[in-house]
Amino acid sequence: MGPSFWMATAIFILAYALIISEKVHKTILAIFGSALMIVLGIVTQEDAFHSMELGIDWNVIFLLVSMMIIINIMKPTGLFEYIAIKSAKAARGEPFRIMAIFSVVTATLSAFLDNVTTVLLIAPVTLLICQALELEVVPFLITEALASNIGGTATLIGDPPNIMIASKAQLDFMAFIYHLSPVIIVVLIAYVATIKFIFGKQLHVKEELKQRVMAMNENEAIKDPV
Repeated sequence: MGPSFWMATAIFILAYALIISEKVHKTILAIFGSALMIVLGIVTQEDAFHSMELGIDWNVIFLLVSMMIIINIMKPTGLFEYIAIKSAKAARGEPFRIMAIFSVVTATLSAFLDNVTTVLLIAPVTLLICQALELEVVPFLITEALASNIGGTATLIGDPPNIMIASKAQLDFMAFIYHLSPVIIVVLIAYVATIKFIFGKQLHVKEELKQRVMAMNENEAIKDPV
């Protein structure tokens, strides 16, 4: 392990420490850290942009750009809110059923969209439904966040690391699904059983509160029906 290794390690640790501190924006830190690696000669500019081993994985970059475009097109339509309200009504207002269905919906959406964005889009409706049921929202948000990570593992486009792995392993889209989706389905079933064990006894509400959920109109969530 030469000096380059230790310099790279120091830059990595320092960047992460500053990201955790939240004193500097993480985008600035990422750019500064990358530039510092080139300036110090740890990685050459040629390698950084074009090397198959050390350079930027352009598949990931274009995946993220594409996802941002898709999300920004879909977000104003109200589609995610529609799906969430429809799911809650399908659960007949039963809190655990809502939690389980929301987890499955979040995992499914995360298999094809960015994880963080999916949770952020589902979260406002989750908050609304929890307010209607007079329940604490935190358990619902935690389960959705975890389900998002589970679902995002299922497909090549579910998470940026997936496409990095697929690029190196020379896996195509269907091969990735073939190898991972069955495992993810089993994990998701086990996950729902686990949250039933953890939260099941806490999630009980009066019938009139369930009717608040049933009275919600999912069609009102659609802002752009065309």
